[in-house]
Amino acid sequence: MLIDLIVRDAEIHTMDSERPTASAMGVWRGRIIGFDSELDGIDARETISLPGKVIVPGFIDAHCHTTWWGLGLAAVDLGEVRSLDELYALIRAEAERLDDDTAWIHATGYNHKHTGGELPSIDRLDEAAQGHPVYIRHCSGHRSIVNRAALELAGALDASFPDPEGGEIVRDAAGEPTGVVDETAQEVIQGLLLPYSAETIADALDRATTRYAAVGITSFTEAGVGGGWIGHSPMELQAYRLAARSGRLHARAQLMPVLDALHEVSANADDFAGEGSALGLDLGLESGVGDEVVSLGHVKVFTDGSLIGATAAVTEDFCGHPHGRGYLLDTPEQYRERVLGAYRAGWNIAMHAIGDRAVDVAMDIIAEAQERYGRREVPNRIEHAGVTRPEQVTRLAELGIAVTPQASFTGPLGTQFMDRMGPERTPYLYRAKSFVEAGVLVAGSSDLPVADNDVLRAIRSLVDRLTDEDTVFGSANERVSPHEAVKMYTVNAAVACGVDADRGSLQTGKLADFVVLSASPFDTATLYDATVEATYLGGVSTYLSSAQQ
Repeated sequence: MLIDLIVRDAEIHTMDSERPTASAMGVWRGRIIGFDSELDGIDARETISLPGKVIVPGFIDAHCHTTWWGLGLAAVDLGEVRSLDELYALIRAEAERLDDDTAWIHATGYNHKHTGGELPSIDRLDEAAQGHPVYIRHCSGHRSIVNRAALELAGALDASFPDPEGGEIVRDAAGEPTGVVDETAQEVIQGLLLPYSAETIADALDRATTRYAAVGITSFTEAGVGGGWIGHSPMELQAYRLAARSGRLHARAQLMPVLDALHEVSANADDFAGEGSALGLDLGLESGVGDEVVSLGHVKVFTDGSLIGATAAVTEDFCGHPHGRGYLLDTPEQYRERVLGAYRAGWNIAMHAIGDRAVDVAMDIIAEAQERYGRREVPNRIEHAGVTRPEQVTRLAELGIAVTPQASFTGPLGTQFMDRMGPERTPYLYRAKSFVEAGVLVAGSSDLPVADNDVLRAIRSLVDRLTDEDTVFGSANERVSPHEAVKMYTVNAAVACGVDADRGSLQTGKLADFVVLSASPFDTATLYDATVEATYLGGVSTYLSSAQQ
């Protein structure tokens, strides 16, 4: 028998408890056909010998924003800005570069942490932009910064312009805009730019997923398409399929439609469980529809904001914000009605809930959905679960809800989060070990571009929980073992996304998605030296480091 690929002489960690390790693996037509002695007498078109190298399943990022990041790779990068003067200089340089006087200046990656907590001045932005409208996306995704030209185009300069529900165009005491646009109010500006064309999105996916391959990511979940301030086009599914057809998608994609993209659907009463309304997409689309390259996942539901912006819904005041407990983006009653309708129509639920008050709301709604319409094999999820009280951890386990806290936040954002919460509540921040010990399924994710998607760096953060300032984030008791950390980005993420029949572990019959590492990520003595040397998608290389070329 002649197969496509045999990898030999490697230290293969399968993440399969029945066969945890191997030294050889065979691939045919994109799937694994066997290991070690099962390959005796079998030849391959290509054989790769990897002595001293470690192979693990392809990493899965269970919550990221790929199109947003890919578009940002073509924008002004503010990620390395360390002063407002530097920011203004970059905006001015972009204004001078643009030929069209009406063209927008797009910038991304800004974090006010790096400018002493101070935000850009709208007057200085106006001056630097030289008449161009400016749109700066804060790294949190829950805030944008614009200039007067952008607000004027949106008709939102005047103080009489109404703030949308769940958002704010921030103004000073005199009613003048500061340039800060929070939460759902970002749609006021984005409405001038959207929708992007399918070709533009496909190009963004090409840029983004090429870089995904370089950090070992073979599958990801796009956390919000089709609407709201996180979507880029009502045709986003088509854009992903275009990218796949044209060779511009270098990882497997699962798309979460936002709740706002769903509408009331009707069919025979026997087609839906129980009673009540049904919210979905036409033709009976539901979670799981698609193929191994592009598929539909959970419905994404925003309930609150962010910790950075102090807009996450919490039960006690943020430090430095008397009577500031964030807010829900809609009422619990409105969420309940719409989420129950989506679940009834066959959609699994993923509720963005960062603050503990939002987590309470999300758990209540998911609990009712499961009680009324039954639990499903694929778990419902709470995205981020950034602040969770001890009793909430227990209830999450009882309800079988998966969570996606971001270990990638630890380094760049951990200190800001702790400052927001204060010492008494820092142990509640972005838990890991508490979830594991309670039996809560924890899926690894980055929330890119809020933080980077370097999975090995995130795994190290799960193990040591050290911020960039070298302090322990939250609590040292939340540290996990390297094996537990790797499992979050492989087995656990696959289960949370409902793709574990094909991914998450290296087993006969599963997709041959794997990563070649320079050293073992399972030993703290070598974890900090491990680098990605190659990434394979269906047994085909999507990335080779210079060491492997």
